[in-house]
Amino acid sequence: MKYKIDSAETEYEPGSGDLVLRNKLAIVSEADMNEAEEVLLLKLYDKVFDEFATMTLGFQTICDWHRQWLGPIYDWAGMLRAVNMSKGGFPFTAAMVLPKAAHEFENKYLNRFSELSELNTEALVSFLAESHVEFILAHPFREGNGRISRLLMDVMATEAGIGPLDYALFDKHKDFYFKSIQAGLEGDTQYLERLVRDTLARD
Repeated sequence: MKYKIDSAETEYEPGSGDLVLRNKLAIVSEADMNEAEEVLLLKLYDKVFDEFATMTLGFQTICDWHRQWLGPIYDWAGMLRAVNMSKGGFPFTAAMVLPKAAHEFENKYLNRFSELSELNTEALVSFLAESHVEFILAHPFREGNGRISRLLMDVMATEAGIGPLDYALFDKHKDFYFKSIQAGLEGDTQYLERLVRDTLARD
């Protein structure tokens, strides 16, 4: 499903047919871009988990991950997006209030990072589901929000003593997942909690 971006600030790579964002590597193929992003994402995972023992988690940490991952490709990597975005007619947080949303996300979730190992399973399920919904609704970056959100959940789950998650159920039930995010807009996270709970059970 394509994203709708309602600002002329978004530029596409010439020759890509408006399918690939303007990038440093002059990539015009979606397949080539997906491959480049995937290779860099694996490198980011290695770096994040190599440094896990000394990690402090704030929103700037997430921006740093994004920059380290997509910096070789996009000039705006690591920066909060400056354009409004929606998906399937569903609007994400307006760009102008993203700094405030990022601050609130940090206070509500990231500042509790050190507490995760003390949560019981149901409390952890709620925490992971709620924080994931809030991050996706914010959609802080121009590209890569879903993958960064999974890295964040993997880091949180690792701190809780579980380790990186298997997202097979998320991928298998994409429509259910998308509707779960929509429900989260009204504060209803029970559907995403179900996905998280089932994922933890599999892991």
